[in-house]
Amino acid sequence: MRAVALGLACVTVSASAAFSAEADEDAPAKPTVPNIYLDLRTSYATIPAGTLGLGFGNTSLSAAFQALAARRSTTLPNGLPAAKSIAVDLPLTVDVTDRVSLYGGVSGSTTDIGGGWSSFDITSWNIGVQADLHQQNGGKIPTITLQSTLTQSVPNEQGMTNSLNNILEFDYALDEDETRGWLTGVQHTYTTIASPFASIRPNTILYAGGYYQWPSNWKFTGRVGMQSFGGAQLAGRTFAESFTQPILRLDLDRMDDNDNRLFGITAQIAWTPKPSYQLTLRTPLYAVRN
Repeated sequence: MRAVALGLACVTVSASAAFSAEADEDAPAKPTVPNIYLDLRTSYATIPAGTLGLGFGNTSLSAAFQALAARRSTTLPNGLPAAKSIAVDLPLTVDVTDRVSLYGGVSGSTTDIGGGWSSFDITSWNIGVQADLHQQNGGKIPTITLQSTLTQSVPNEQGMTNSLNNILEFDYALDEDETRGWLTGVQHTYTTIASPFASIRPNTILYAGGYYQWPSNWKFTGRVGMQSFGGAQLAGRTFAESFTQPILRLDLDRMDDNDNRLFGITAQIAWTPKPSYQLTLRTPLYAVRN
């Protein structure tokens, strides 16, 4: 009986080992190296007179123009003129897991405030993190994502700006593949100026929207909301008025089968209170793409 029991035990262990090995072979291999890429973004924006470059997530453009405004406002007796700006962001991004991404890099810009385009210079650097605090995965609670970005204008001199931009977004998917759903969120930007005579009050956006991804992997996302800016002062004089106005953002992205972005274009209209337009092209440059 002992011999029979020992034989059955050996057969069971062998079968379990074989089944486990077969299951491991069938399971998809997890990537050993995370996604690594330059999330290249090129933006063109028009900024009405008397305001700053505000809106969804464009902290590099905003930091550059805020620093320029703080330095030159004493030579602009009639206040801030209308401006046009081109900005290029080069954050190196690492998708540590499918829930956490880290990024950091530099941004450059050129601005035309009526006297021709300035030289294209590095105007800020930034570091940040994006993390899914909760993933829906077919449940009732939406995916909750937090993104925080710290941006500092350069050069490091009188009038430079530091800004902390936080976005908390709730994504409720309507299907198992998460190809369509609803969005709602809030963005809050806090900015300081390295000057005892200047201040910029916080900017807050409350928004809602939705998205749809076709079988061809083209994805459309729309957001509409209200933006509230507290204004900016220098030496007791207001050089950017406060406002609470609508904002609209539309995104069209080309994704691959693993939801990696291959190309994207973003159009934004922000009333500040006059319309401010921004167009952004996203062309990620992948070193590693899983």
